[in-house]
Amino acid sequence: MAIKSFQGSRKQQQKVTEQLSCRVCDYMTRDLITFRTDQKIFEVVEILIKHKISGGPVVNEHNELVGIISEGDCLKQISDNRYYNMPVEKDTVGERMMTNVDTLDGNMNVFDAARIFLESKHRRFPILENGKLVGQISQKDVLKAALEMKGENWNSTIK
Repeated sequence: MAIKSFQGSRKQQQKVTEQLSCRVCDYMTRDLITFRTDQKIFEVVEILIKHKISGGPVVNEHNELVGIISEGDCLKQISDNRYYNMPVEKDTVGERMMTNVDTLDGNMNVFDAARIFLESKHRRFPILENGKLVGQISQKDVLKAALEMKGENWNSTIK
């Protein structure tokens, strides 16, 4: 007597044809608040507070990235000026911004970007295309991507 399977007929597993989008460019912020090198530090402080951001890219008239200014840069300037009893009104972004800026590729996987965030301790990375600033990815953007994917499909995004 033969043994019968009580599982019934098996369905063929369908291959997932829809590729999940998990590139940096799909989650980066494109509508950026940017700064100029000639802006005053107090103007930057007002903008940071008003928009509840911790820093932003500094660009020239051709929208090319020339640096990044952060809350920490502004605090250092204010603290130094207070310590040396110097007026703050003349201080500009160009004098305090960080000019050696790390960027990420917009086609990079967001989870690879998360690893880079952890290794570098940066809060944000500008994204350039043909030398022009096109966006910025922050740690919060990566967290939003993780929430959207809910962890169920993370392994299917790895090539």
